[in-house]
Amino acid sequence: MTAWRLTPGTASELSTPEAVAERRRRLGELHVAPLAELAAALSRDGPVPMPDPSDGGVEATMLFLLEKPGAGAATGFVSRDNPSGTSRALRAMTAAAGIDRAATLLWNAVPWWNGTPVVRRAELARGAQALGALLPLMPRLAVVVTLGRTAERAWRLGGIAGLPAVACAHPSPQVRAAFPERWAAIPSAFAEAARIARTRQPRRRPS
Repeated sequence: MTAWRLTPGTASELSTPEAVAERRRRLGELHVAPLAELAAALSRDGPVPMPDPSDGGVEATMLFLLEKPGAGAATGFVSRDNPSGTSRALRAMTAAAGIDRAATLLWNAVPWWNGTPVVRRAELARGAQALGALLPLMPRLAVVVTLGRTAERAWRLGGIAGLPAVACAHPSPQVRAAFPERWAAIPSAFAEAARIARTRQPRRRPS
C-alpha cells in the first residue's frame, strides 16, 4: 500500500463560495440526484449536508459511514474536500489505498447537525432509519467502512445482513492525538475494504 501523508490543503477543497456553488450546481446529475433528494427530505428534521457529486453517488461500491456532521460540513456537503483535518485525512488515506472516489459515497450515521457532536440514543435510532432509506438507492454497494463507534452502532441497527463491513477508527485529529495506534491502522482497513469491493459481486437491483 502506498504511504500516505497529510497536506495543508489542495485547490480542490471546498474552501471558497465559488467552489461550493459549483458543487451545488452538480446535484442534479443522475448519479447523485436521488441522494440529494433524500438529504433534502431528511433536512425537514434539521440540516443535512448533501452528498458530494464528485463521488460515486448511487453507483458507489463502497460506503464510508462517518459519525455526525462537524464544522467542516458548513460547506453544506459531506465531502473529503471539506476544509477540515478529518476530510484531509480521509482524502489522503483513500488515495493511498488506491480507492477511486467514483467508487465511494460518504454518509453520516447521524446525518443531522444540531450544534453538538454528542450523539444521543434517539438520534442514533433516527440515523439508522435514514440509513435504511439510503441503502436501497445503492444497488452496487459491496462493502461498508464504519469510521468510529457511532458508525458501527448505526450499521448494526440499520445495515444489511450479510453485507461486508470493515470497522476502523474515525480519522479525526482528536483520534490521532488520543489514539495514535488506532489512527495508524485506518489505512489498512481502507485497503481491506478496497480488496472486498474489487472481488465481491454487486448486489442485484430491486425488481
